[in-house]
Amino acid sequence: MANARAEPGSGLPDIVRWLVATVLIATAVVGFYFYDDRSLVLRVVVLLAVAGVSVAIAYPTEKGRLAWSFLKESRTEVRKVVWPTRKETTQTTLIVIVVVMILGVLLWIFDGVLTVVMRWLLGTGG
Repeated sequence: MANARAEPGSGLPDIVRWLVATVLIATAVVGFYFYDDRSLVLRVVVLLAVAGVSVAIAYPTEKGRLAWSFLKESRTEVRKVVWPTRKETTQTTLIVIVVVMILGVLLWIFDGVLTVVMRWLLGTGG
């Protein structure tokens, strides 16, 4: 006897779930801007609630579980990152600012030299 059970996460039910979730999100976004005369807090709460319902609808699908797994793995990887200290960030920012200023001055000088050379070659100017 052949196995009559379909593979989980494949077929029409997943497509229907994703379609419903997408339509809900799209409707919520359109409603958020359509009802701009209403309270911002109320619109944000409704938008977040609809987003939560959409996630709950899409999660049981195969792609929904894969997306959730990806998010969990991403969070784990972010925890492994060694973030720079405030001092390191400030020093790096200052170095970038100084290098940009030096390159700006060098390009300005180069532009001036090229302008003088082009005027001399073309015989224009004073």
